[in-house]
Amino acid sequence: MEYDFNKIEAEVQAYWDQTESFKVTEDSDKPKFYCLSMLPYPSGQLHMGHVRNYTIGDVISRYQRMLGKNVLQPMGWDAFGLPAENAAIKNKMPPAKWTYENIAYMKKQLKRLGFAYDWSRELATCKPEYYKWEQWFFTKLVEKGLAYKKMAEVNWDPVEQTVLANEQVVDGRGWRSGATVERKKIPQWFIAISKYAQELLEDIDGLDGWPEAVRTMQRNWIGRSEGLEFSFEVADAKPLAVYTTRPDTIMGVTFVSVAAEHPLAQKAAENNQQLAAFIEECRQVKTSEADMETMEKKGMPLGIQAVHPVSGEQVEIWAANFVLMSYGTGAVMAVPAHDDRDWEFAVKHGIEIRPVIKPADGTEHDFETGAYTSKQGQVFNSGEFDGLNFADAFEAIASHMEKAGNGKRQVNYRLRDWGVSRQRYWGCPIPIVYDEAQGLHVVPVEDLPVSLPEDVAFSGVNSPIKSDPDFINVKVPGSDKPGQRETDTFDTFFESSWYFARYTSPGCDDAMVDERANYWLPVDQYVGGIEHAVLHLLYARFFHKLMRDEGLVDSDEPFTNLLTQGMVLKDGSKMSKSKGNTVDPQSMIDQYGTDTVRLFMMFAAPPEQSLEWNDDAVAGAYRFVKRWWTLVDGNAEGLQNNLPALDIHGHARVAGKAAKALRHTLHSLLKKLDHDFQKHQYNTVIAATMELLNSLEKVQTGKDENLDAAFCEANMVMIKVLAPIAPHIAHVLWHRIGGAGDVIDAGWPALDESALVTDTITLVVQVNGKKRDEIEVASDAGKPEIEQAALRAEGVLRHLDGQAPKKIIVVPGRLANIVV
Repeated sequence: MEYDFNKIEAEVQAYWDQTESFKVTEDSDKPKFYCLSMLPYPSGQLHMGHVRNYTIGDVISRYQRMLGKNVLQPMGWDAFGLPAENAAIKNKMPPAKWTYENIAYMKKQLKRLGFAYDWSRELATCKPEYYKWEQWFFTKLVEKGLAYKKMAEVNWDPVEQTVLANEQVVDGRGWRSGATVERKKIPQWFIAISKYAQELLEDIDGLDGWPEAVRTMQRNWIGRSEGLEFSFEVADAKPLAVYTTRPDTIMGVTFVSVAAEHPLAQKAAENNQQLAAFIEECRQVKTSEADMETMEKKGMPLGIQAVHPVSGEQVEIWAANFVLMSYGTGAVMAVPAHDDRDWEFAVKHGIEIRPVIKPADGTEHDFETGAYTSKQGQVFNSGEFDGLNFADAFEAIASHMEKAGNGKRQVNYRLRDWGVSRQRYWGCPIPIVYDEAQGLHVVPVEDLPVSLPEDVAFSGVNSPIKSDPDFINVKVPGSDKPGQRETDTFDTFFESSWYFARYTSPGCDDAMVDERANYWLPVDQYVGGIEHAVLHLLYARFFHKLMRDEGLVDSDEPFTNLLTQGMVLKDGSKMSKSKGNTVDPQSMIDQYGTDTVRLFMMFAAPPEQSLEWNDDAVAGAYRFVKRWWTLVDGNAEGLQNNLPALDIHGHARVAGKAAKALRHTLHSLLKKLDHDFQKHQYNTVIAATMELLNSLEKVQTGKDENLDAAFCEANMVMIKVLAPIAPHIAHVLWHRIGGAGDVIDAGWPALDESALVTDTITLVVQVNGKKRDEIEVASDAGKPEIEQAALRAEGVLRHLDGQAPKKIIVVPGRLANIVV
């Protein structure tokens, strides 16, 4: 039979659909394995990054099933978001219609790739039956005080006309629009993630199955610090509170910086036009912390002095563009001698630089070239604190300030509460109603979901529900009084923070999840891009803890193991339409078949590394698949006839040198393959099966029943090993050779340790360090037997040419070197 991948793959996929091969229920008799790839946004069509991501997850799932586990691998759609709105404006169609059409097309693409998904659990986050439960959950958070509304300075994207989280601001620009982000004050809904900061930080240590890079990024983002909060007295104003992690440098303070929005700056600007202009300029600057570090440091003095809390000196107060009102107290003590940013600012503005820490080893630091920031120094120029190291100075100065009634030790976190409200339309409505006095009321569960109108018309980028009286005007819950709905919608990360839990409870209509969640959770293997290290992965961890505390789940963490796959590159850079270097997955499938595309994706690079697309290598993968098909199909009858010769473990119990050698090769490879599958090193798995195919193609069948049995065993092993990677051809070949049931349920091939034990070994023979021949000796042969066999080897005799050896060096198990 010819290898007709179109016919094979269509028939196999139809079989999987008809038999519901991947539909799964809870089974206490099997260990469970929940494998999940990050759900896609329905943008219109799959790209190669999708194909790689989902193939990795599918290979893991199929392998775990062959190990005898009860495997869940679901799929759904992260369907809310701005791209749908932008497409709706461009194409003059409702976002819902655009989204559902894209879902239908992309689902066909996923099915064409043969992924072993339980489609009965499919969800779309834009469906009311899904977001009803996050609305309910939000009302619970409001009742607990973990969700709240306040006026807040936010990152405003002027193009998208919506708020962005700090994590969504990249280099001062909106992560989607690329527009320069502005700072603006508006009422916003927040979730109190900061209350879970310490637990989120501590639990990172238990995430042994996560890449260290991701764990480090989360630790840094949470940003725990221990320091001292104290105040500077200011005439005719409230004390100016600051927080520092370096109280040992307090005597080096020569000025104080405040945010442009700080009340002191605002008041001073009332009679200072230059200062007012500077404050307005600050309102437009970049807002991410990374940008604060690199941008030009600007400032203006307020004309106000503060009193140093220890020395009593007067220090000047400056408004500075690198201080944010939303971080800490909105004021920072400045120590130019021991902080790089303060040093840069002081040099620019001619402010005193006063050293109070010097290197402990007696060397001198040149403060004209930069700040001395090490904590390994010694305090000086600080009165009673002179001579102390960092730890002792921290303790002494903190105690001094506490005794003076002006200070307290405090643990702070860089992590800020999560702003979850957005001013756009295509998102989950926030289930809040305001009464005429602007009092807020949660929508009760019996009135949920608050459904988003889907048949809407757009005019510009403004949300249509903000001017829709049918949506806005309602009764206040529990009364007949008029009220108005909240017209902001949730940040789309809200939906993707709990979808993994909803997959576990399909058909559950009366709760967010049911008891099945605790059978499946946590997810055993999560697969996705490292770009989600802070945003999605941190929010999902937080949400899971909130669900635990609501009694919905028992586990503390949502994902036990995390695999972050590399990007797919072409011509050395990431595939993108703008660069014109994309490859359409569908065209590759049409040309070579799904199994070839999957096999190439797994062969080209380990999952964690970037993959360079190579058309020639795809063609090479196709040739390998065809050779494999030809080998098995051409020997199908003989393989069927030899199946009875295998024992219950699928092992051929054989005699004969050739048969034993083949089994030794086979099980040596299998031992390595077991390790490589567990470590997700699929490139080396495929390389090993290519070696095995080379060996099997050389076997002459039909002449030696022992060799025929070993040949049969080797083919069965190869089909099983490649079944997770190239499942369609494996399914068909398994049946062609008479395998029982489906290969997906045939069980992983069992290693036969006895096959690794050999009666003989092959040794290299060298003359003066150069290989001249090989010899085969008994595996327990001693040095005399090895020396005699080496001297008889034909290649050795030719190079000795009658010379007597000076000595023979034997390296057991490897070689014999004859020195002449």
